[in-house]
This record gives sequence, structure tokens and C-alpha cells, in this order.
Amino acid sequence: MPLTPTPHNSAVAGDIAKTVLMPGDPLRAKYIADTYLDDVRCVNEVRNMLAFTGTYQGNPVTVMGHGMGIPSIGIYSYELFNFYDVDTIIRVGSAGGYADDLQLRDVVAAQGACTNSRYAHQFNLPGDFAPIASFDLLERAVAAARAKGVNIRVGNVLSSDTFYEETTDAALAWKKMGVLAVEMEAAALYMNAARAGKKALCLLTISDKPLTGEGLPADERQTSFNQMMEVALALTTPEA
Repeated sequence: MPLTPTPHNSAVAGDIAKTVLMPGDPLRAKYIADTYLDDVRCVNEVRNMLAFTGTYQGNPVTVMGHGMGIPSIGIYSYELFNFYDVDTIIRVGSAGGYADDLQLRDVVAAQGACTNSRYAHQFNLPGDFAPIASFDLLERAVAAARAKGVNIRVGNVLSSDTFYEETTDAALAWKKMGVLAVEMEAAALYMNAARAGKKALCLLTISDKPLTGEGLPADERQTSFNQMMEVALALTTPEA
């Protein structure tokens, strides 16, 4: 396997499973590994971007943090897809709800990811690229959520480069276009998956509502998103 380890990942070939769950926070990666996986071992500690490989219901799974923002997930997902031969990445993250009927802790599956980033510029496309989820993962996630009694919303999200917006004008404009929520990574993940011919899905839990000021404390963001995590883990098992 070429280029392993990388400057950002000390795992060697074979340390990373074909399916990777990626929360932004590396401590959330540790929580998922400690709570749900068996036979866990830490395979990366570079920059404290922790990665753990174990098994879930007998199937190999890696859980690794991806940091904050498109540049960060752009690096980690690119290396996983292209250097570690990962087939599937499922981002499990938090988002700010735009839609009025979304409540704190609701689960959203990002069918598509709008963005204000220039990440797609590198591909020299003669137009605008529409980053979308892998349909089979999306379909299975919806089925898994329904089987678990989880109310899942499917739709467009915004992957924004800006966390602290100067005004609410942009948020209101995206909301008018039916964008459900804002986060900071899905678009790059979907573009990297498309370019590598791999699969990706972004599952999100609403942690705050930027237009109303509601929000969860940091400790709950780290550990209380179990419904989303369990839906994601259901996708790591072979299809029936």
C-alpha cells in the first residue's frame, strides 16, 4: 500500500478497516469505540486525531476523528480513500438546525451538501458540482433509523467555511432554499468519495439552532448522540 503511514496517520496498511465512522471530535471517536466496539486497538495518535479499529457484531470497523472544517476532513478522508483503501466513510457529526421543525437531538441524513467553499475548484469542472451521498448508504440509513424508531430527516445541508457568521443573512437565504441544517464537512467528504469512486454518507444530530440561540452543552455533544451512532453502526454490518 503506497504512502502509508502518512504525515497525519501513523496506521500501517491493514490497520484501517474498509468501513470508517468519522466524528469531528477525536474524543467522540474514543467514546464510540469504547461503547460499541469489541477488540479495540488504537491505530493513530498523530496530532491527537485518534483512530480506533475493532469489531461491531463481528465486522471490522474503524472510528477516527476528522477535525473541524473542509480542509481537515479533506485531508483525512482523502488519505483513507486513496492510501488506506477504505471503501466507505460515514461522518457522524453535529449540525445547526435551520428548519423550524427541527429540534435539538433530531437526526438528519445529508442527501446533498451545498457549500460556500471553493474545494471543488481543484477538479477544474466546467460548472458547479453537486456533492451527494451514496444512495445505497442513505437508503439503508433511513431503513435502520425506522427500524430503531428514530425519526430521521433527509435533505440538503450546508457545508460552510464560516462558523461565526457576521450576520444571519446567509443562514436565512439557505433556509429559504429548503436547506435543513448547517455543518462544516460533508461537501468535501462527498467530493473526495466521488473522485475516488468510493462511498460516503453524512449523518448529523442537531446540536444547536443558530437562528434561535438554542444549543446543547459541549459534554452532551460528545456523548449524547447515541441514536445517530447506532444508525451509522447498523450500516457496518452486511446487508441482509
